[in-house]
Amino acid sequence: MSATAIIWTAGRRFTTARLVFSTIGLAIGALMLIPLVWLLLRAFEADFVTVQDLILRPRTRMLLWNTALLVVCTLAFATAIALPLAWLVSRTNLRGRRVVNLLAVIPLATPGYVMAYALLGLSGRSGFMAQVFEITLPRIHGLAGATIALGLYTFPYIYLNLRAAFAGLDQSLEEAARALGATPREVFLRVTLPHLLPALMAGWLVVGLYVIGDFGAVALMRYEVFSYAIYIQYSAAFDRIYAAWLALILIAIALSVVWWESRLREGAHFARTGSGTGTARRRIALGGLGQTLGLGFAALVALAAVGLPVAVLTFWMLKIEGVSTVLPELLRAFSQSLSVAAPAALLAALLALPVAVLAVRYPSPLSTLINRLAFVGYAVPALAFALAFVFFSLNAARFLYQTHLLLVLVYGLSFLALALGPIRSALYQARPSVEEAARALGHGPISVFGRVTLPAIRPGVVAGMVLVFVIAMKELPIAFLLAPTGFRPLAIQMFSRTSEAMMIEAAPYAAAILVFSALFVGVILRHDKKAE
Repeated sequence: MSATAIIWTAGRRFTTARLVFSTIGLAIGALMLIPLVWLLLRAFEADFVTVQDLILRPRTRMLLWNTALLVVCTLAFATAIALPLAWLVSRTNLRGRRVVNLLAVIPLATPGYVMAYALLGLSGRSGFMAQVFEITLPRIHGLAGATIALGLYTFPYIYLNLRAAFAGLDQSLEEAARALGATPREVFLRVTLPHLLPALMAGWLVVGLYVIGDFGAVALMRYEVFSYAIYIQYSAAFDRIYAAWLALILIAIALSVVWWESRLREGAHFARTGSGTGTARRRIALGGLGQTLGLGFAALVALAAVGLPVAVLTFWMLKIEGVSTVLPELLRAFSQSLSVAAPAALLAALLALPVAVLAVRYPSPLSTLINRLAFVGYAVPALAFALAFVFFSLNAARFLYQTHLLLVLVYGLSFLALALGPIRSALYQARPSVEEAARALGHGPISVFGRVTLPAIRPGVVAGMVLVFVIAMKELPIAFLLAPTGFRPLAIQMFSRTSEAMMIEAAPYAAAILVFSALFVGVILRHDKKAE
């Protein structure tokens, strides 16, 4: 075969591969959007006057205010923890920085609803403090309880972003400001903080979206926000059109947060523009009092975010009588969680592969669109996403309603973005010249992908599957709306018992969730290249 023929054949197969991956990507995007269309259709079944009444009724305004208040309070609380910790670890000679860094990430192993369980088990007349120390704490609930539970769980997301920002900040800018006579306070407010803003906004976006869509912690704390109201409206069958409108409002809030975050980043420049190199990173020497205050703050955070759930769980676990009676039900719940988490992880990876290949190997406006559609399931609050699939399955695919297949499908679509990140990163590092050589030697797109591309990106695929698996093992809101009859995974078993104040009965399930969530933290620490 001549060189011209080889090039023509390779080019034809390149076009074929692009077409195949584009078709698959468009199908995945349709899977994301079609249920949301059904949600819109369900919402607009009502006439204009009814819709106006639903949107403008006082309860809707109350839910909007409560949701906004919870987001602001949680972000403020989480930032108040994360910012000092990141500064201590990144900028000072604090003793035991490695341990502090580890303790600042470990709270990710405690989901918001497990943290809420710990707070509820701590307080009250029969709580941990009353029975162990004879100190009766008032029952924690409402806005304060939800803020503490969600803040203690989510602050590591902000911490990780801030620590990376501190590590990348050129300290010569701060030194120049001090040389010009600025006080330490002025340097922080006018130089350091503006350069930390992108990291803060990235952390706030992740935490804000999580809080907007959270169901478990707010339900246990009996704080009415959109997600909790959607579940009540749907499960009690009071007014499912109102539930659809609440879901649409919740989606609109989440998307507006994403839009505003992107708008605030537009046109911002934080890189140094002068010639020369930045100064080497130097740590601030803390004196005896500084070391004491820094370690005291880190210890207080670790005690609240790590020690509290472990102590409360241990306390209630020790009260269990007859482990043999609990173990079969626990194993059954574990197997049910596993029965959806494992196939969902595999499905998410399979869906992410063509999207990642299309974005990295065949960039175009179409591939950019498909890549953004892949994030819809993760950006849309979980309860609203699940409700969209409820309406879709009831009206267009009734054979899917309340089946394991539907639950696995929604998990895979919802967590597709988690699998996409590691796979896309691995593809950027894989050498395209090897794939081009294989195509020139006569291998087709499928053969090249299976024999060349996939082995090269296997670590990224595995990392993505682990992330999805661990998240799916502890997922709550989607399971609540879509679980088949009799399906009671770990999260539902723990939540239902805690909501009825059955703290002893809920303890084994909470402990199991905590152990599996620790895998998630392990993945983060393994891929955390800046960890000290």
